Amino acid sequence: MLRDDIKAAQVAAMKAKDSGRTAALRLILSKVKDRDIELRTEGGAKDDDTMVVDVLQKMVKQRRESISMYESGGRQELADAEKAEVAVIEEFLPAMMSDDEAGKIIDALIEELGAQGPQDMGKVMGQLKARHAGDIDMGKASGLVKARLIGG
Repeated sequence: MLRDDIKAAQVAAMKAKDSGRTAALRLILSKVKDRDIELRTEGGAKDDDTMVVDVLQKMVKQRRESISMYESGGRQELADAEKAEVAVIEEFLPAMMSDDEAGKIIDALIEELGAQGPQDMGKVMGQLKARHAGDIDMGKASGLVKARLIGG
């Protein structure tokens, strides 16, 4: 399980006295634990690896936004710290599909659902997320779906 891999990496980082990596791994485990608690109070249980991947993707997205803000604000040292965290987080994410592969899946899904225009974007994105949440970068997928629905 992905959670066990993260815990093992944390132990290895602690033994290697790699404080930056240890801090990033602790942060990941903390976010995963927070999500566990949220799901417990909501009464819904999700597949563990799927939930962990979802948490990791959100963490990467947040950090990328922070990186761009730090760089535009002239705070390169903070941007570099965020980039280091992103590198650690991405080690545990499954490989994402290429844009070409994602495009083929999106085209097939649009045809399957009979989507006609931008008003059907929510329907297409909902199905895409349900079927391929861990395989496709949803930020990029949103742009691809929108371009196809507007253009086609």
